[in-house]
Amino acid sequence: MDAAIRTEHLSRVYTTRDKARRRVVALDDVNIQVHPGELFGVLGPNGAGKTTLIKILTTLLTPTSGRAWVLGYDVVREYRAIRPHINMVSGGETSGYGLLTVWENLWMFAQFYGLPWDVTRQRIRGLAERIGLADRLNTKVSELSTGLRQKANLIRGFLTDPQVLFLDEPTLGLDVQAARDVRAFIKEWMAEHPQRTIVLTTHYMPEAEELCDRIAIIHKGRIIACDTPARLKQAVQKATVFRLEVTRRNGLSTAPLQALPGVQRVWMRETPQGARLDLHLDADDALMNVLQTLTAQGARIVSLEKRVPSLEDVFLHLVGEAWDAETPSEAGFS
Repeated sequence: MDAAIRTEHLSRVYTTRDKARRRVVALDDVNIQVHPGELFGVLGPNGAGKTTLIKILTTLLTPTSGRAWVLGYDVVREYRAIRPHINMVSGGETSGYGLLTVWENLWMFAQFYGLPWDVTRQRIRGLAERIGLADRLNTKVSELSTGLRQKANLIRGFLTDPQVLFLDEPTLGLDVQAARDVRAFIKEWMAEHPQRTIVLTTHYMPEAEELCDRIAIIHKGRIIACDTPARLKQAVQKATVFRLEVTRRNGLSTAPLQALPGVQRVWMRETPQGARLDLHLDADDALMNVLQTLTAQGARIVSLEKRVPSLEDVFLHLVGEAWDAETPSEAGFS
């Protein structure tokens, strides 16, 4: 099998249910190939099409056009052959029936997949020990915190030892430590199961960079880049990257900054205190003119940071607009 997952010209179009009956393109001509044993990331802002893609690959949604295969099976025509070999975990989802204990819920899901009792017992205990939930197996799900419920979800996903596991925003809403625990467990599991494949969707760039072998960046339903994190960042390696936080008395325009010599690109995002500017410059010496121009516009520099090019800079470079997502610390980075 050359690919664990493959899509060809995959598209999905919705029609809104309101009076306007608008046509919404969720996926637009998506072509990806995921290798067996790969931890493949799909990175994009909220609403970019990540979950729609996952739903199609997990046979929960049919495409409007194009085709997709998982483990060599067509997701539309051969969905019954796919389902026993895959599993899925979504961030923020419920963790089964609240009146049941963690153990009872996990046992129930294992029976859906036909796992033998002794295998189920061994895997539940082993996974719970490793992910830090062993002391809560007899606790009702309704009594668990958000982080512990998500850990229970992860055990459910890994419990069936799937050939392909789909993790859709698995650290969404988790605190710092819980998110770190989840990422550490994912890395350990992949190291111990080199023939298994994980597809991870996220809008947290540091998470994608830490975990993924390759990353497909999706924007407005289209894949705009796909490569290793290191190769993606090579697109902006020639730029000197600065981030500025400023306050200002009046309106601030980026046009005078963009016209300065040595300035490649400028992006600005409004903040409660003023604005955040991301600058891609030819060299450090172009910064002085930028600062003088900002001062002339009535801006006051609050902070200035020279940065190593990141995946956010790749997105800015490719799309020409700022990344619209939560800050990395909300995914458990600080």
